[in-house]
Amino acid sequence: MDLDAELSGLAAQEDLPSDLVWRLLRHPAARRSMALRRRDLTEQLIEEIIKLGSARSLAANTSVPADVRARLAEHAEPSVRCGVAASVADEPPGLLARLADDPDPSVRSFLAMNDHLSPELLARLASDPEPSVRSSIIQHWRDAPDWVRRALLTDADPNVRRDSASAYSPPADLLPGLLADPVTRAAAVPYAAPSLDLATDPDSAVREATAAHPDLPTGLRDLLAEDPDVFVRNVIAARPDTPLALRERIVASVETDSPLAEWILSSRRNPHTCPAPAPAPPILTREQAEVLLTKADL
Repeated sequence: MDLDAELSGLAAQEDLPSDLVWRLLRHPAARRSMALRRRDLTEQLIEEIIKLGSARSLAANTSVPADVRARLAEHAEPSVRCGVAASVADEPPGLLARLADDPDPSVRSFLAMNDHLSPELLARLASDPEPSVRSSIIQHWRDAPDWVRRALLTDADPNVRRDSASAYSPPADLLPGLLADPVTRAAAVPYAAPSLDLATDPDSAVREATAAHPDLPTGLRDLLAEDPDVFVRNVIAARPDTPLALRERIVASVETDSPLAEWILSSRRNPHTCPAPAPAPPILTREQAEVLLTKADL
């Protein structure tokens, strides 16, 4: 572990003597870690953190008193207001509504991630004039009511329509339009019956989605196994119902000179798990912490 990482871990250590905490304020990475992770920040420490320019990290610390986070919601820097918007509760009442009216769309996009939003505020953000805000709502309001889903699935912005089609099961009456729209066609494929038209679509993303369809007929599977696109063939190789001989032939045909492409192809064929989280940094004694701070000239 490098020195910056060790100091950042130390800055978040519980029961750290206050004089050591104050010394750590002089180190930028440690100060950011302290601002974000410590649950025992005093009023004096909070003011010093803001003064030293780490208000952005402080804004995301849910243990900071509500009045401080409300104050940070008025900060001149949008990135600080984003940190508040993502997780602040409605304290004082009306704070979330004020953030929903923030002039910077990035703040409203971060607000869409907030678990404390009422259905009314969620609906307001779902009709926000900025497409990026509407897309953010799609990612975080998966149980949106039907009228909201319909509005987003037929949104004027192509990115919003694409994100909606990827997130929501479309109503049956909207499916034909989604399939006819080049932007949403691939995302709508799982809800349609596999067809030769889809399996031979000029868009490889549509063919790839067709290749992954759970009800893909054998004839279309074999057709897509010969697809000119390596990623389409790879999807067929990953299917559990693909015969072993066909799978082996496809895998032999999807070799590439690009290590990155080869990794992507292999990972899609073979289930993998995320690595175990890194162990927590060791708890240091005062003497060990003093040695570390001296090493960092703090």
